[in-house]
Amino acid sequence: LGRTTPIRITAESCKKLTTPPVFNLSLDLPPEERWLSIVNHYDKDYFRKAATAIIESTVPKWVHHAITPAVVDALEKYIPQPYAGEIRGVSSGFGMSLADVILLNFAYEITAFCTSVVAQDTKGNIFHGRNLDYPYGDILKNITVDIRYVRNEQVAYRGTTFTGYVGLWTGQSAKKFTISGDKRARGFWWENFIAAFLMRYSPVSWLVRKTLEDAEDFQDAVLRLSKIPIIGDVYYIVGGVQPGEGVVVTRNRGGPADIWSLDPINGQWYRVETNYDHWTTPPPSDDRRTPAIKALNATGQAHINMDTLYEVLSVKPVCNMLTIYTTVMSAAFPEKYRTVVRQFLLECSMSS
Repeated sequence: LGRTTPIRITAESCKKLTTPPVFNLSLDLPPEERWLSIVNHYDKDYFRKAATAIIESTVPKWVHHAITPAVVDALEKYIPQPYAGEIRGVSSGFGMSLADVILLNFAYEITAFCTSVVAQDTKGNIFHGRNLDYPYGDILKNITVDIRYVRNEQVAYRGTTFTGYVGLWTGQSAKKFTISGDKRARGFWWENFIAAFLMRYSPVSWLVRKTLEDAEDFQDAVLRLSKIPIIGDVYYIVGGVQPGEGVVVTRNRGGPADIWSLDPINGQWYRVETNYDHWTTPPPSDDRRTPAIKALNATGQAHINMDTLYEVLSVKPVCNMLTIYTTVMSAAFPEKYRTVVRQFLLECSMSS
């Protein structure tokens, strides 16, 4: 999906906010059981209808009919654990077909438009923020959740996602690194789906979660996010805990197209990534990059922190009618992880 609709905001629409519910997901449980306590928090009939609406508006009918038998029959063959088990658990918990839960997870892989910022203050602290933009905001804002992934009664990592979506576009490994993913708009989604099933490439959001779970530090995370094959092009933005540990990794399916690191010694104390290669000019109809850069420059390196970064991400049109949530985080200060769900005022409108 592309951003074909210019956005016009006629009010200070990004000021209202709510916080998503926070859940623990136990990694000690069998994958099929991990989501049950979260699933039971929601109206199952509403969720099924919402999922159907997203699938019907995203997945061509011929694709749905063509892949349904193959998907169900080959789940464990092509989808690794724990994701296969967790998908089965979500399917069972919500009373949905297995094929629909799989399609829903893949639908989210192809519609993420976002803005991410990684920045370093004058003391060497690294801050990371992101807006996640999707269609279907009236649905997704109701199922946005913060999840603490717990092992042996300790938080292994945490992230922000949608109920029933087993991947992560936003996450933090405490005292190690933070990650956000921004869609790189190239290719058709069914090409991505075929690549995943036939070549066993990882969905981009599953690699984020796997990296949060396994990587030892910032450098390890960047290496994994740069080199492991994935089903579609993406930008991985990573923040660490040491000065200079901030990077935008521009990905092709097979490997890195570019690695763009912080260079604070030479005055490059932040990196901004939306959904366009940083060495190109974003289209005038969707230039969130320039307003974000202006806001960062106005803030200044000496004053960047979690609160001011949140304000940068609240500037129009960085925050816009498609923005579902904003997260600000810093791996060095994991307790300050904060997500807000954006709620817009009635004066906001979209122009065609």
